[in-house]
Parts: sequence; structure tokens; C-alpha cells
Amino acid sequence: MRNGPPGSGGEQGFTLIELIISLGLFALIAVAGLAMVDGILRVQGGTEAKLDRLAAFQRTVAVVTSDLDQIAAGRVAGEGPALSFTRSAPGAGGPPLEVRYLLAGGALVRQAGLMPQPLLDGASEARWRFRGDSGWVEKWPASAEEADRRPRAIALEMRTPEGLLRRVVVLPSRAEDLAGPNAGGPR
Repeated sequence: MRNGPPGSGGEQGFTLIELIISLGLFALIAVAGLAMVDGILRVQGGTEAKLDRLAAFQRTVAVVTSDLDQIAAGRVAGEGPALSFTRSAPGAGGPPLEVRYLLAGGALVRQAGLMPQPLLDGASEARWRFRGDSGWVEKWPASAEEADRRPRAIALEMRTPEGLLRRVVVLPSRAEDLAGPNAGGPR
């Protein structure tokens, strides 16, 4: 800012150079602020996508675990990407429900009744494994003797773009399973 001539007692204002410099500094600060906001929004979008994917994983694990925890009387059959069994009816008093899991169109699909329910998109591979009396096997029932028995545990392994997802569910014992050939031995 310049002062007027000596003795005039007033100020004349800013020079054009001073105004241009101050506008340039303000523009630099504004551009830096916009770049920072843009970066924050990009990070937030990526974080939301990862949180949505994590929620899909958690939802899938919860549904599979709930179904397996409620396996009812009936056969359990599975091999590779397919598994089928009967589960207790949700709620009280309903009939048992036939449930199937399979890999279709790059998604793990749960079919209960007539309605297929895609659980997890992006699954390139799925495999069910079963813990029997002799260890882990790829197919259930593994032998004719085990046709009417349940496995001790069921594992789901899925390959997704994020990596390998593995969930093992230990099944509750039934009285008829405990009376099997190893009834007196450790389980």
C-alpha cells in the first residue's frame, strides 16, 4: 500500500501489482485446497468400497454358519462347489428347509426353496471340505458307512479377488452319530 504525497494525509490504495500478487496467492491456496478435498473424496470412495466388500464377506459367513449350525435330520451331500442339506426351519413350527449352495456366474449362491440368493459376487472358485472320522475329505458322504451320518465339521474355501476366504464350522453332535463305530473313542 502506498501513502500519498507527503503532507496529503491520506492513503491512495493498493497498486495493481499488489492486487495481482494477492489474487495469485489466493488462487494457489484455493487450488491446493481443492486438490486436498479431491484426494480425501477419492480415499473415502475407496474406503466405502472396501467396507462394502467386507460387509458382503461377513454376511456370507454369517448365513453359511447359521445354516450349518441348524442342520436337521437328513443327508448332507457335497463335493467341489456344491453342498446340499436340510436345515431346521427358521422360526418356530415351520417345516425343515432344503438348502443348497453352489457356485454360479462367479457368485456363491444359496438356494433355499425356489429362490436363489446370491451371497458373494466375485468368487472364482469354491470348495467344500468335510471332516469325517478319518480326517478331511473332498466329498461327503466319503463312504457308504457314512451315508446317514453327518460330518464333524464342514469347511468352505472360496477364492476371490481379495484372496482365499476359509470358514470352518464345527457341527453339533447328534445322538446317532455318537453311537457310531467310534462311540467310545475320542471325538
